[in-house]
Amino acid sequence: MSKIILITGASSGFGRLTAEALARAGHTVYASMRNTAGRNAAVVEQMSAFSKENGVDLRTVELDVQSQDSADAAVARIIAESGRIDVLMHNAGHMVFGPAEAFTPEQYAQLYDVNVLSTQRVNRAVLPHLRRQRDGLLIWVSSSSSAGGTPPYLAPYFGAKAAMDAIAVQYARELSRWGIETSIIVPGAFTSGTNHFAHTGTPADAARAAEYEAGPYAGFGEQVQKVFAEIVPADADAGLVAEAIVKVVDTPFGKRPFRVHIDPTQDGADVGFTVLDRVRAEMLHRVGLSDLLKPRTN
Repeated sequence: MSKIILITGASSGFGRLTAEALARAGHTVYASMRNTAGRNAAVVEQMSAFSKENGVDLRTVELDVQSQDSADAAVARIIAESGRIDVLMHNAGHMVFGPAEAFTPEQYAQLYDVNVLSTQRVNRAVLPHLRRQRDGLLIWVSSSSSAGGTPPYLAPYFGAKAAMDAIAVQYARELSRWGIETSIIVPGAFTSGTNHFAHTGTPADAARAAEYEAGPYAGFGEQVQKVFAEIVPADADAGLVAEAIVKVVDTPFGKRPFRVHIDPTQDGADVGFTVLDRVRAEMLHRVGLSDLLKPRTN
């Protein structure tokens, strides 16, 4: 059955790949992004052309995940146009590269806002509708770094993704009684196709980070990048993440996997999360809340 799907951060990377793949699969997809009339105007035009050329229903919607008003407005528009939302995919995120010490507390907070607090804003806009429907699916794009091998120079991003993953697990339990399912997608390292490597902050902050990289950490960043290039297969295809998400969406209710790993580097996250999720499940059994482990059929 065709579903109404909202994807955050869909202007590029996993978000855009998944938006196009889900539209091809027959779903109505709202690819959200900020600055649809400015910086992302070209993306809006490209997605409109893609929709017409392929005979699919791929739409764009303005949504700045750092603004509650923007999230509320985007969701209101979707409900007005389509009457419901069936799937929410939390994909918006930002990655920075550099020594942990070089980033200011404000930069850490900025990364946390984009990668973690953004999900709370969008959830608060969408979840009242899903609860009324007593049906829905939340997809969270996590990171293998939260339970697998973690190379240095990505501390702000890794910390934020670990926090987001922990919140996703709690939401899964709390929403299960309304028939709302959760699938956490766990990509490994992809050195191409994601477009989320960058410095953040003011020019002064960037200059300070550059000082660390040229001074006490001289050469370390280049060494880490070389390691990435060596461990990630040359043919690692970010499109595999999109394919996995389409499969999750198209899986019948009650049979969707809680986690899906797509990891070309095989960094061990599948093992780490298997243990962690089992320990968490055992605790729910001990306290008499094991019913939260499966979404309720309403």
